[in-house]
Formats: sequence, C-alpha cells, structure tokens
Amino acid sequence: MQNKSSIVLDMNLNASGFARGIKSVIGSVKNMNESMKDATNSASKMSSVMKGIGSSAIKVGKGLAVAGAAAATAVTALVLKSVGAFSDYEQLTGGVETLFGAGGRSVEEYAQSVGKSVSDIQGKYDSLMSAQNAVLENANKAYMTAGMSANEYMDTVTGFSASLISSLGGDTNKAADYANSALVDMSDNANKMGTDMESIKNAYQGFAKQNYTMLDNLKLGYGGTQEEMKRLLSDAEKLTGQRYDISSFADITQAIHAIQTQMDITGTTAKEASTTISGS
Repeated sequence: MQNKSSIVLDMNLNASGFARGIKSVIGSVKNMNESMKDATNSASKMSSVMKGIGSSAIKVGKGLAVAGAAAATAVTALVLKSVGAFSDYEQLTGGVETLFGAGGRSVEEYAQSVGKSVSDIQGKYDSLMSAQNAVLENANKAYMTAGMSANEYMDTVTGFSASLISSLGGDTNKAADYANSALVDMSDNANKMGTDMESIKNAYQGFAKQNYTMLDNLKLGYGGTQEEMKRLLSDAEKLTGQRYDISSFADITQAIHAIQTQMDITGTTAKEASTTISGS
C-alpha cells in the first residue's frame, strides 16, 4: 500500500529539476496560447466567411472565437498561479535553509564560510541538514497535521523561529520539533475554539517578542497581560511538574501545549484529517 507521505510532493528533493520542469511547462503553455490565439483568429475569420450562410452560422463562429479566448486566458491564469506558488515555495525554503540549515551551502562551502576544514564541521553540518530536512518534511505533511499548506507552514515557522532557536541555545533540531508542536497547537486551537488562525499567528509572534497582549486570542481563559502569561506558566507547571521561564519562547510554547492538552484541544486537527481521509 502506498505510504501516505508519498502522496505529498517532496519538492525539497531535486528542487532544481522541478524548477526546470516548471520553466518547460511555461514554454509549452506559451506555445499553446499562441495556438489558441491562431484558432481564435481563424474562428473570427470563419464567422466573416459564413455571413452569407446566415445569422446562426455567424453566432457559431463568434462562439468559437470567444471560447478560444476564454480557454487561453484560463490556462494562462492557472499556470501563472502555479508558478507563483512555486516561486513562494522556493523563497520560503530559502528562509528555512537560512534559519535551520547551512543557508543552502554545500559542506565544502559551509566549511569555507566558517574558516574550518570539512572534517571539523561535518558533524555540525549534518546536524543542520537534519534540522532543515525535518522542517521541510513537516511542511510537506502539514495538510494532515496542521491543516495548512507547505507554504503557509514554512511562512509561519520562519516568523518566530529565530526567537525559538535562540531560546533553545542554538539547537536547531530541537527547535524544529518545538516549531512543529507549536504549529499543530495553533491549528488545534483554531479548530477547537473557532479562533481565526491569523489572530493566533499574531499572538505567537507577539510571544516571541515578549509581547503578551494577544494571549486572550487563544481563548484559553487567560487575559492579554504579562501577569496572565505568568499564571498560564504556573498552571502548566502544576500539570507537568516542569518549570517554565517566561523569558523563554520555547518554554511558552510548551506551556501552552500543556494547557491545551489538559483542555482536550490537542489532536483536534489530526483527528479531523483522519476522519476526512477515511470518509467517515
């Protein structure tokens, strides 16, 4: 049976090849558009020739001309939209590579950039690649786990990852795990509480900057103040026995996860995805 993850287009593998494919498609569509334009012109000429036959025939000719033009426009719009999405994907992937990986550099290029030999930095490089690939893999299956597209996932993650990585002492692999947990928590909250996803994103981005005014956006029973965030952390400590530091964005995301788990919010998105796929 085909693995579910294989259904997801793994664009981070051989992205350059995919880009060449996109360019080829664009060229083909341009040629097709020209052919459609020729067909449209021919149809228009045909309507003129058929004037002597009668008004019904003229309407047929005009209809063909309009249909040809509409088809060309629709195909062009579809391809441009697809190309735009891929362009966004490339840009967002670059952000992930910069924050979690080696900035898109090979191991030799990375070694040169830090002034060390390949053997000296191989372990660090492999660790960065592991974190980068984890984020990209999570993005590609985000439609199941977080109810969002790969592009939306990466856009959201890169919006607060610098603070997350910093609060974890530069551990990008741990940051990749925490980021995924936070994204799933955000989606679960939106599904369970009916909260607008954009307002949840804004709240988390605020927490990353130690701004707690949008804490009440999560509808967890806490107001938008620093004192209320401290109360949330205290309540989470009682649930898990773990200490949470308000100055650590990573701790805040984990504390929110603990509260949402206690409120039976955690897992809502995955459950919804599984029932949708099974058709029940």
